[in-house]
Parts: sequence; C-alpha cells; structure tokens
Amino acid sequence: MGPVALGKCFLCAMAPFRRRNMGFTPIHFSEEDRIFQDQIRRFAEREVAPIADEIDHNDRFPSEVIPKFGEMGLLQWSVPEAYGGPEGSLTMLCIAREELARYSLSLSVMVGENGNGMALPLLFGGTDAQKQKYFPMLAEGKTLVAFALSEPEAGSDAAALRTRAVRDGDDWRITGNKIFVTCGPVADYVLVFARSNDAPRAKGVSAFIVDTSLPGVTRGAKNKKMGYNGATPNCDFFFEDVRVPADAMIGGDGEGFAIAMKCMEFNRPAMSASALGIAQGALDQAVSFAKEREQFGKPIAEFQGLQFMMADMAMQIEAARSLLFEVTKRYDSGEMEGYGALSAMVKTLASDTAMKVTTDAVQILGGYGYMKDFPVERMMRDAKVTQIFEGTNQIQRMLIARDLLK
Repeated sequence: MGPVALGKCFLCAMAPFRRRNMGFTPIHFSEEDRIFQDQIRRFAEREVAPIADEIDHNDRFPSEVIPKFGEMGLLQWSVPEAYGGPEGSLTMLCIAREELARYSLSLSVMVGENGNGMALPLLFGGTDAQKQKYFPMLAEGKTLVAFALSEPEAGSDAAALRTRAVRDGDDWRITGNKIFVTCGPVADYVLVFARSNDAPRAKGVSAFIVDTSLPGVTRGAKNKKMGYNGATPNCDFFFEDVRVPADAMIGGDGEGFAIAMKCMEFNRPAMSASALGIAQGALDQAVSFAKEREQFGKPIAEFQGLQFMMADMAMQIEAARSLLFEVTKRYDSGEMEGYGALSAMVKTLASDTAMKVTTDAVQILGGYGYMKDFPVERMMRDAKVTQIFEGTNQIQRMLIARDLLK
C-alpha cells in the first residue's frame, strides 16, 4: 500500500482515536480546568489540526486563526481582569498549550504570546501609568509582542549582550542587533534588552518597550528553520539610534535582566506543556498507526518489541505531565519555595521526553514516519527546538545543580 493510500485510511482511523487516547488528566484539576481542557481540545481539533501540516510545509503565518486566539483570551492570557484581560492561571495556560501542541507546536506557543513580551514584564516591573497605557490595548487580543534578548555573541550567556541604550534628554536612544526573535516578523511591539549603564553584566541591563514602526527599527529576513514553522516566524532585529520615550523602560535602570529571568522562569512550564503536547500527539499517531499497519500477517501493534516502545513512551509522558502540573499548582497557589529549580526540571524533562518520544514514533512508523505525509516527521523536527529555547537543557541542568548545591 503506497503512502497516499495508507495516509487516507490512517487519518480516518485517527479521528475517533484522538478522542479516546489523550493521556491521563491530573487528579487535582478543578471542574473549571476540565471544562476548559475540553473546550480547548475541541478548538484544537476544529481549528488547528486541519492546518497544522500546511502551515509547517509552507511556513505560513495563519492570520485567519490568530484573531480567534484573541477572541478566546489566549493571546492576552496574563493581562489582569482589572484591565479587561482574562488573568488566567498558569495551570490553564499549560492546559491550552498542551492541547494545541498535539497538533501544532507553533500555534501552541501563541497562547500567552504577548506575555513575555509585555504583559509579564509589566506585572513584574511596570508602573501604574504603564499598566494603564498598555494593558487595555493588550486585553483586546489584537496586539502581537516579541521578546528580544539573544544576540550574536550573547545566547546562553545573555548577560553579555551589547545592545546599548543611551539617555538623551527625556528619551533613550537604542542601538544594537537581536537575533532569533520569535514572532518578530509580525510583532507590533518588541521588548528590547539593552545595556543602559556601565555596571557589569546583568546589573547594566534594562528593558524597553519598542514600537516596531519607529524610525531606525529594521527587521531582517525571516529565519529559515528546521521546524517550529508557521505561526511563530523568527527574524533578527537591527536598531539604529532608535529614539524611545523614558516611559518605555520597564522597571528601573539596570533591572531589565532580572525581569527577563522572571519571565523565562514563568515561561518554562508553558514551554514544557508545548513539548508535552508534541509527545502526546506523536504517541497517539504511533499507537493508531501500529493498530492499522500490518506486517507478517498481523498488526504491528501485536509485536512485543513495539509494545514495549509505546509503553515507555507513555510512561515518560505521564511522568512529565505529573511534574508539570505539580509545578503549575505550586505557582498558582503562591508556593514559590524551590519553584526556580522545579521549573528548570520540568522544562528539561518534558523537552527531552518530546525528543525521545517523537524519535520513537518515527521509528514505529518506519519509512512512513520519515515522510512529510505523516505528522510525526514534523513533530520530530519541532521537538528539537524545545530542548534549546527558553534556555538550553544544559543551562537548565546547571540551574538545577546550583539549587542542589547552594
């Protein structure tokens, strides 16, 4: 049977299967969490699943879907209710990320997309005036914001950044270069981290909200990536003497790096949820395929070697899921003791699991798994980036060890 014919019957088999095998729901989920999970699951099946492969293959930004994210409050997840936002919990954000990532990593990352770029920095260091200015705009769910920290010579060593912000009267002038800016090509604003004083390393870094339409702001060409294509395009930014007002700085002079680290610490469980979703989606595909595909006169699901592979995949996923929602429960309840190390643990565990599970899913599908006709090929490519962004897993292990040894 050729790949096209198998693909058709395989996708038909997947439709009912997706509803049966979705992993275990954490026992501490509230009724509200479960209802929300069901709503997002239905949204993902209706709006995301049909376009997931196409937006990856064509690296197309799905502008038709993004407004629906805004209407559901998903883009502006962290905006407080007092300003018209949903003020959602970290648990529910991760529920949404996981459900959407079962079909598309890039669309899952759009949940809370303006969080790191503006909403969270405002919560962590914004003035009342800044919140009054920006939160109502974000609450409308139409504004896209990017987070610009990495530079050509400052990746994992982010404190070594060289972009400069120089005070000029009541304004700041920003000059420098940022790389790998997620959603950069479509962002209305970008949060730029720049060296604003002569203090060493992190102490000299401040954060600025920059309108991407300002003179001197130039976007590079869209980055061509292995995976993570479609809804989250990346590009470089070039800032040449860009003038921004004094109230564009979030937090005080030299407080930007601390804000960046708080944002990343919050976002690690969210990225873990996206990685977990990829893994669960790949397992679903592998199990369904194994039931459908026959070799040596019987479905390959009956071969013990593949059964053991799928059992290991399921165990790894459930372990990551249990840790993820333990971490989110602690955050939402305000139990922050040890949160930094736990967030690093779950990011590392979930992303390593995503890479292992998707690789095994490709193996179970054999030659078909290597073909772009089948989603596991895309899932394997997407999984790799989860071990890199929001701090590489090597950096996460350093953070975990540092907490153990302090």
